[in-house]
Amino acid sequence: MRVKRGVTTNQRHKKIFKQTKGMQHARRSSIKLAKQAVVRSLQYSYRDRRNKKRDFRGLWITRINAAVREYGISYSNFMNGLKKQGITLDRKILSELAVSEPVAIKELVTITSKK
Repeated sequence: MRVKRGVTTNQRHKKIFKQTKGMQHARRSSIKLAKQAVVRSLQYSYRDRRNKKRDFRGLWITRINAAVREYGISYSNFMNGLKKQGITLDRKILSELAVSEPVAIKELVTITSKK
């Protein structure tokens, strides 16, 4: 008796089409293009989960730099001063302070500029 593979193939195709939710045109309806689109999207998502960390760190540094420049100090001098004073706030928290609590940043700048 021969083996008919229609059920298995249909399940595999359904799995691929389920992953193409939100895509348009042939990527949604053609199994060949859908498979290519899914593979590519998974590659992008894998890569960008790592790049997201890099992007956010850059954003935090930009925010901190903008906040401390108002008080006449550069980002690198500010971070060096924090390290010398033994203040261990990470860039994410400093960025949040820069956005929501400018008074706190001003205090940190005065602390770090002391010799």
